[in-house]
Amino acid sequence: MPVAKGSTIDPARTRAAIVDAATPVLYERGLDGIGVAELCARLGVSKETLYRHFGTKDGLVEAVLEARSDRLTRWLAEAVDAAGPEPADQLTAVFDAFQSWYDGPRFRGCAMLNAAAQHHVEPVRAITSRHLRRYLDLFTGIAERAGAADPALLGRQLLMLVEGATVVATHHGPADAGDHGRRAALTLLAAAPRA
Repeated sequence: MPVAKGSTIDPARTRAAIVDAATPVLYERGLDGIGVAELCARLGVSKETLYRHFGTKDGLVEAVLEARSDRLTRWLAEAVDAAGPEPADQLTAVFDAFQSWYDGPRFRGCAMLNAAAQHHVEPVRAITSRHLRRYLDLFTGIAERAGAADPALLGRQLLMLVEGATVVATHHGPADAGDHGRRAALTLLAAAPRA
């Protein structure tokens, strides 16, 4: 990331630019599918720059996963907010958002679950766990607004549906995975005992 003549170096901006550039590369190639030298060449940074900002490639991986989690949960929260106050509409918006992601040309499955499967190390597992907790909080909030007697249980069931839909879209193709997940989610929502 060359600095234009007369500019000052902003470490936070440099770090953010590296994370942004590394995100699609690591998602496409996998965490272990690209070495540090090739990764640095693709990002246009030296190894020294990468190590200065992240310590190791694993440090970069962790930063990429954290940023991705932030971005995805913000995207889903915005979809829920835009759907209005009705819990069924909110669920529809979430599953429709997922289906649009599944249908995209760069869809390669859930980056968090891919990372946890590729890197059996505690920092990655912790990031994945926090990410799934954020999804669970989103779904539990929808269940609470619907008046479910056990919103934590319904939230967990909805989380299982969205992750299952993502796995199906990854391994069997995206066609209707989000739609099927949405229909199952709306059925669960309608059948849930009320408080």
